[in-house]
Amino acid sequence: MKRFRQYRTNAAVRDKYADIHLNAQDFIYPYFVEEGEGNVTPIPTMPGINRYTPDTLLDDVKETLELGINKILLFGVIPTSEKDEQGSAAYSDHSLIVRTIKTLKEKYPALIIITDVCLCEYTNHGHCGLLHDHDVDNDTTLPLLAEMAYQHALAGADFVAPSAMMDGQVEAIRKKLNETPSLKTKILAYSAKYASAFYGPFRDAAESTPSFGDRKSYQMDFRTRNQGLEEIAADLEEGADWTMVKPAMPYLDIIARGKEQFPDIPMVSYQVSGEYAMLKAAAQAQFLDEPRVVYESLIAIKRAGADYIITYYAKEWLKKWNQ
Repeated sequence: MKRFRQYRTNAAVRDKYADIHLNAQDFIYPYFVEEGEGNVTPIPTMPGINRYTPDTLLDDVKETLELGINKILLFGVIPTSEKDEQGSAAYSDHSLIVRTIKTLKEKYPALIIITDVCLCEYTNHGHCGLLHDHDVDNDTTLPLLAEMAYQHALAGADFVAPSAMMDGQVEAIRKKLNETPSLKTKILAYSAKYASAFYGPFRDAAESTPSFGDRKSYQMDFRTRNQGLEEIAADLEEGADWTMVKPAMPYLDIIARGKEQFPDIPMVSYQVSGEYAMLKAAAQAQFLDEPRVVYESLIAIKRAGADYIITYYAKEWLKKWNQ
């Protein structure tokens, strides 16, 4: 009889045999940035998470860095009056995100800034690209995504992260970035991004809910087993430096298979807004012990193979529970 309980006798023994650990360097903290000055706007569907104007963001990032988190992901939120059919505010050389990158880099030059590259927060219809006959037109969207990424790179972004799920988006961005050899910006590809119901709170936070239809014609069908791996392979071939699986918990199998197939490529996974809101709601109803379930969920993501975890829980975990 093999005796396994010897590995679990007490906390010290369990710690000795644990081979998965979390630290601040594992986390990428997502931020929502809005126009204006002096504002911190709570997001009702994501308790504890806010939108920041660029000046108030500086103060919060200071705390983030003090916790040991040196990587952040930026999403822009602009007024409805500034949105149009082409999402032109996204790829302006004076866009909200361009200005925010410059502000952050001036004060925190060592901060690793990752920027979301998608048009959904900037179009008046809420879809991720240009429309043609009420459908997103893939190929005419590509130059706009490339220009958006290019402007972010010029401003100082360390990574651009295309999330629109347009075929060929990584290749288009890589070609555009290569036009300026001095740019060292890398690409974090949202390679396996599924058409998930777990994005609901994010769409409230980013004010990016589609005005009609859904995104199932370009985000991945979650009933497939191998498309995620095929998309990762395609993005790497097109020039991605890092890859991502999104959401995290419902897709641990894809994280694991992706890391097994591409062991040398940094794997990121995104514990998305719905995962966060679900755990928060259960904890507030006293159905679950929040620190324990958060810890277990984060360990599961890392155990599956994620090198880095994008999570709204990163700061709270490090401040309150990582003892």
